[in-house]
Amino acid sequence: MAAKSSFLDKVLGRLGRLDAEGLQTVVKRLASERSFLETLFNTIEDGVLVVDEKSRILYFNQAVTQLIGIQPGEAEGRPVTDFLPALDWEQLVRLDSGKGSRVARHELEVDFPRPRFLRLYAAPLDTEGRGRSGLALILHDATEARQKTYEAIESERIQALTLLAASVAHEIGNPLNALHIHLQLMERQIKKLKSNSASAAATGRGARGHAVPMTEETGEIAQRLEQYLDVAKGEINRLDYIVTQFLQAIRPSPPQMKPASLNEVVEKTLALLRPELGNRGLTVKERLARQLPDAMLDAAQIQQVLVNLVKNAMQAMTKSGTLTLQTGEGSQGVWVSVADTGGGIPEEQINRIFDPFYTTKKKGSAACRAGFHSDCFGQ
Repeated sequence: MAAKSSFLDKVLGRLGRLDAEGLQTVVKRLASERSFLETLFNTIEDGVLVVDEKSRILYFNQAVTQLIGIQPGEAEGRPVTDFLPALDWEQLVRLDSGKGSRVARHELEVDFPRPRFLRLYAAPLDTEGRGRSGLALILHDATEARQKTYEAIESERIQALTLLAASVAHEIGNPLNALHIHLQLMERQIKKLKSNSASAAATGRGARGHAVPMTEETGEIAQRLEQYLDVAKGEINRLDYIVTQFLQAIRPSPPQMKPASLNEVVEKTLALLRPELGNRGLTVKERLARQLPDAMLDAAQIQQVLVNLVKNAMQAMTKSGTLTLQTGEGSQGVWVSVADTGGGIPEEQINRIFDPFYTTKKKGSAACRAGFHSDCFGQ
């Protein structure tokens, strides 16, 4: 520091002996150095503030204007706490007085000119006994870093929940299989009972209790039991399907890329859903590109994506709505679009449509829950 300040010290010591030309040279050199330093500070992304011992602003660079909205010509001489009300000035004063640590670090949030999370570093200025003291404040915008930290934490939390959910779903599958097997055994026993009773009725056995013919009441009970078994098996199959789909959603299989026709995938999807579309009174418009070349894609996954999108479109429209499916070819490969005449997605929800398990439906989850993976498409 002594070498850096020696020029000014020498000038001050010889100030009375300098002639007009020498004084002009010194002033030009000082102006040049000031201009250089200002240019240097204004290229720094971090904000640099200099305040005196009474917290009054003496200097700030352009980054400070962007970070906390201070405008040149309006802030000089004003307390820094006018712009950073969350700043603990009393603690910073102790830095300048030499009590405690010589460097302070703060984290604070500002709302103007836009919400930001700032890290502040403060250190006393070395005035070398010139009777003037103050602090240098460095403001670093940590908004993006903080957001990434939050996103990493949220990602880890979701991953942990996903693993837990996968484990629970897998465990649910075991008793479902056992229930399905025992329902099959019950069904066989009922059929065996009916068969034996019918056989006994035909041969007239039953005097010694070997086989008792079914009474009308017993037959009705057996019939009702068969109906109950059918309902139970249907519900178990439905639960098994839900568990299977859930596991596939959280542990998606890698795309099986093969040359395939995107138009054929669209046509198969519409053939599958056309009865439901007709029941809802919806009009379907197919605008499939002619002579669309085959492309490397996973036809099964693309069809699942289209099924999800079309079902979402059906639920978003009322009767007499129009569903439009269009295909085409671009510079990066083939493409497909699904459009409907529904009410659209509100602006406040548009940024959340790809969040896992997010839905505005009262029941179930969003139809696109299986997800759209860009890897399913090829060139």
